Amino acid sequence: MRRAHSMPFGAQVEPEGVRFALWAPTAREVALVLDGAEHPMPEVGAGWRRLTRPEARAGARYGFRIDGDLVVPDPASRFQPEDVAGLSQVVDPGAFAWTDEGWRGRPWEEAVVYEAHVGTATPEGTYAALAAKLEDLRDLGVTAVELLPLADFKGSRNWGYDGVLPFAPDSAYGTPDDLKRLIDRAHGLGLMIFLDVVYNHFGPAGNYLHAYAKTFFTERHQTPWGAGINFDGGESGRVVRDFFLHNALYWIEEFHADGLRFDAVHAILDDSHTHFLAELGSRIRAAAGDREVHLILENEANQARWLERGEGGRPTLHTAQWADDLHHGWHVLLTGEAAGYYGSFADRPVAHLARSLAEGFAYQGEPFRTLDNHPRGEPSGHLPPSAFVTFLQNHDQVGNRAMGERLSHLADPDRLALARAGLLLAPQIPMLWMGEEWSASAPFQFFVDFAPDEALNKAVREGRRREFRHFAAFADEEKAKAIPDPTAEATFRRSTIDWAERERSPHREVLADTRALLATRAREVVPLTRSGWQGGTARLPRPDVVDVTWRFAGGTLRFVANFGAEFALPTPEGRLIWVSPAATCREGGEIVLPAWTGFFARGVA
Repeated sequence: MRRAHSMPFGAQVEPEGVRFALWAPTAREVALVLDGAEHPMPEVGAGWRRLTRPEARAGARYGFRIDGDLVVPDPASRFQPEDVAGLSQVVDPGAFAWTDEGWRGRPWEEAVVYEAHVGTATPEGTYAALAAKLEDLRDLGVTAVELLPLADFKGSRNWGYDGVLPFAPDSAYGTPDDLKRLIDRAHGLGLMIFLDVVYNHFGPAGNYLHAYAKTFFTERHQTPWGAGINFDGGESGRVVRDFFLHNALYWIEEFHADGLRFDAVHAILDDSHTHFLAELGSRIRAAAGDREVHLILENEANQARWLERGEGGRPTLHTAQWADDLHHGWHVLLTGEAAGYYGSFADRPVAHLARSLAEGFAYQGEPFRTLDNHPRGEPSGHLPPSAFVTFLQNHDQVGNRAMGERLSHLADPDRLALARAGLLLAPQIPMLWMGEEWSASAPFQFFVDFAPDEALNKAVREGRRREFRHFAAFADEEKAKAIPDPTAEATFRRSTIDWAERERSPHREVLADTRALLATRAREVVPLTRSGWQGGTARLPRPDVVDVTWRFAGGTLRFVANFGAEFALPTPEGRLIWVSPAATCREGGEIVLPAWTGFFARGVA
């Protein structure tokens, strides 16, 4: 089986040779640099330069000389063997032989997502090394692996959100074929692969678009990274939109990915009649055909509009959104923290958690303290639980802490056990952060590598320390020195998880608990969620007790959790599918829940 995505950008292997195409609307002249020789590229209209060279082959190195001076890589490069400033390499995607011809994906309701950073998921930090762990993840009960962004970034280590060449999987992890082998292996094991992509900005080093395509950006929209990407600027905006639309289709078609996670879509600013997110969803849906392809949003604005369902309850555009509100409710309860955005949940964490469990968003248009009491969110109670990806930890919530501590470093283990059950047995789509399944001891700290640009490295170090000055623990310059240096290789190495510790206590017991919960989910919860959602309700029998019921065509699922003094209630109808070990049953039909205990019960329709 051979796969290739055809696109107007970049280098494409054709019967006549290799066609090279660059959109360079603000360049005076462009020459193709191919294996040491230069060839003028004629303008063919609307800023496009195209040239086919019959002698070019897969493996050839090439770039573009702009205005007789700067040589830049292809913005649609499929591979950068010598990092972002080096020449691009021609790749023939049809040369890779896939073995997963019959793979069509898995239904979304079956998803148990495992978020991983390729560089720190194994000591080797490669696609091949991660592929060797896939069988372990399948046996755990994971059904999908979501990889942090792979787009080529400056240096040898990065979270991935500083990518500048979105079609080129970073060479620090291996070759494009290595990534394809990882995905092919996953499909052979029944696992889906999701890729995290960034369409709201480019990283601070290695982006050359300003040298020849200034209209790729616009001052009309300002983002945390500067001028916004020009999604709505007439003819230029059309090319920019197509660049990212093709990128999404490239990963889905050429790499056979099962879905994409779109980073911080609230920062994709677009005043077009049809927003880019709408076009993105509809184009991918049309191209996917009968494949199960899942599109996941990160969206601080909590816009339910992108998650609407159509015939048969299937998503019309995007499949689900990361459920930050639910995370924040759990985190405040587990840690007592109230700084930053946690302050908007610290007033009534149990109530916020209950609403998130039943309806998706805790804030559905109410004033949000962290946004100076501006309204946040849209009504979401009509959406099924599967419209929300839930988590207790992820790369952001761990790595954006000054020291990169995991939740298991901050919370009582018994309390965390209740939250773990609340995550994995609720009907939303659960996501684990790599190593969470055994409470890994390694932190996940912020790291970059912009060498030899020491000025940029220094700016990153100082910016990281300034970011935490409003916390008492890092309020002065001396205290701030305790924050790990993000440019140091040791910070990166410290973040690598140790798979061997799974065999040792207490990690062994946490892993066993996670595996048991996921087995219960597959047996008891997934059949319910696939039977058809009918609604969810939440009650607070006491201000510190959550009682949530989800209704499905195949029955009900109920979650009760007590966060305060002992609480007794009638034994639930149906049957208990999980109960905290410390809970007890009294004669007379009562179940007694001490503090930080709970149960899940399944009832008939």
